[in-house]
Amino acid sequence: MFLAGFMISLVTLMKGLKHVGIDLSFVESLVIAFGFGLLVLIVGKIFINRQVIQVDADKEFHYASVEKVFAVLMIVTACGMAFAHGSNDVANAIGPLAAVVSIVESGGVIGAKSALPLWVLLLGGGGIVVGLAFFGAPVMKTIGKRITELTPSRGFAAELAAATTVVIASGTGIPVSTTHTLVGAVLGVGMARGIAALNLAVLKNIAVSWVVTLPAGAILSMLFFFILKGIFL
Repeated sequence: MFLAGFMISLVTLMKGLKHVGIDLSFVESLVIAFGFGLLVLIVGKIFINRQVIQVDADKEFHYASVEKVFAVLMIVTACGMAFAHGSNDVANAIGPLAAVVSIVESGGVIGAKSALPLWVLLLGGGGIVVGLAFFGAPVMKTIGKRITELTPSRGFAAELAAATTVVIASGTGIPVSTTHTLVGAVLGVGMARGIAALNLAVLKNIAVSWVVTLPAGAILSMLFFFILKGIFL
């Protein structure tokens, strides 16, 4: 429980706050995350002590009571990864817009870093919420159900592993995709039970989509550029 709270807090501090102008050092983030880890440990212990052991359920599935504990804890890891995922994807989406706004405001001067106005952040956050509302269900269904069968303990392990990977990558300055990280974590949980536990057809489609995304994005961006250039210039 402490490790879950520690890692999720570190993800939030390192991946989220820097986009709103709060830039903490790695040591400061470690200290604050340590405190949140202790808080999660204490609160989690209280909830676990309130769990009622179901003897009949344990007879049918030996770890039924254990899964109930992880079901509570997985809520924390799911919220933390959702925040880290959203902050990372919003930053990717609004990066070009922030650069354009910065150039316009500076009179055509291209700076080394683009400022991030509040309205741009709100626009990006609203966009990802709308996108999630309309197209999020199939993605969640694919990752949560179609790659491999997930239980609360497996979901907790996958989310904690993904959070740890994002934290290490952020601390070392390595750019990573939270989507790829989380899919890889779910894949690892499935592989721990053997290749037969994985849906290889779904994995093939995911791999193909990752490969196609880069050239497709490049071709479409060139196409849109020349269309807009022909219209306005």
